[in-house]
Amino acid sequence: MINMAPQICNAGQLEWNAIYTRHQHEKAVAESLSGNGFEVFLPTYNTIRQWKDRKKQLTLPLFPCYVFVRGNDRRLGILTTPGVHLIVMFNGRPAAIPDVEVDAIRKAVESKLRVEPHPFLKCGDWVQVTSGPLTDVEGILVRKKSSHRLILSAELLGKSMAVEIDAFSVKPLPHRSKTPLLSRVQPESFAKRQVSG
Repeated sequence: MINMAPQICNAGQLEWNAIYTRHQHEKAVAESLSGNGFEVFLPTYNTIRQWKDRKKQLTLPLFPCYVFVRGNDRRLGILTTPGVHLIVMFNGRPAAIPDVEVDAIRKAVESKLRVEPHPFLKCGDWVQVTSGPLTDVEGILVRKKSSHRLILSAELLGKSMAVEIDAFSVKPLPHRSKTPLLSRVQPESFAKRQVSG
């Protein structure tokens, strides 16, 4: 983790913003911004990469191509930093990252716990299982108390089932809608069907 807070920065008045960088330029951008008086946070994690002839431990950005920074009041100083593509915007203004989210990420990175990147998931998203006995199965991710469930449906029958799943064994399917396609057109129930004879 790179956490740089220069003495000249009055961070209490400023909000966190996200900077989108060139691929593999996160550390250089963080160091350059810090050197120019910005408070910077680059969360990283350690991983071991295997090559044909050796293994090597690497420290990589937890969120590739992103660096957190305070001080968007000096936008030109950020945008002219080598390796910076843009400041993440929302409605024409730099998007404020809530302090509570940055603090939670910082606390996790500074802990002794193992951290690693994970696909962004929300309950209700269509996901595909990537490992285990349900590999390649698609369903809807939901949360029940402290665990996650994968909802599988027989849409024509209007019936569903839930199976407990590890949230780390699924990936989002952005091409799928949040609701099954057939749910928009409800099939006629068996009771209402007329038997012609």
